[in-house]
Amino acid sequence: MISAFRPRLAPTLFTVPGVLILLALGIWQVQRLHWKEGLIARRDAAVAAAPIAPPQTLAEARTQEFRHVVAEGAFENDRELSLAASSDSGESGYQVLTPLRMTDGRTMFVDRGFIPLELKDKAGRVAGEPAGIVHVAGLLRVPPAQKPSFFLPDNRPDLNLWFWVDLPAMARQDVIADFVPFYIDADKTPNPGGWPKGGVTRLDLPNDHLQYAITWFSLAVALVVIYVLYHRGGAATD
Repeated sequence: MISAFRPRLAPTLFTVPGVLILLALGIWQVQRLHWKEGLIARRDAAVAAAPIAPPQTLAEARTQEFRHVVAEGAFENDRELSLAASSDSGESGYQVLTPLRMTDGRTMFVDRGFIPLELKDKAGRVAGEPAGIVHVAGLLRVPPAQKPSFFLPDNRPDLNLWFWVDLPAMARQDVIADFVPFYIDADKTPNPGGWPKGGVTRLDLPNDHLQYAITWFSLAVALVVIYVLYHRGGAATD
């Protein structure tokens, strides 16, 4: 006759906290899944909504990020900035951020799109720098409050080399006092000469939280199974 199941102290002290931690991680990933699904739904709804005029305040912009925006003004092409980027095909280059002096007197930066490395010198794309009043359409963006990742290099204003959008620093570099604290990602409307190429906004959000949750819950189950089998094997030899 097999002896009754008698948990041993050391395996129990290891297994119980381990199972609780794995379950907690799984529950956390489920919560993250619901949060990400809501974020994706809000972004999709914003992109699908009708175009609006540029908002008046940062608080308003935060509620309307990724809405289509239409602005009117004149580009200050001599003040453009270069944001390090890569194209969808993996080509290295820059995104061109240019101040737009809007007809209401405010200045808003516009990410006009991607250019390859060799076109950082504006002499190779003069046709793409329109003069006079232009209409700009694109998606409303709100910049991060601080560097998004520890692994990103620091911006180098002295070299006109930017790795993340820091509008206050960019405005200081361009000596702009009345800038608005949000910007536009220009749409795919072709520019004269073909550059920059707009429509650079990457809208897809990775959502792997369900897989992560299944992994953590599976590990918890596996740990319980190992615990039970260990004791059944030990009981059989008693």
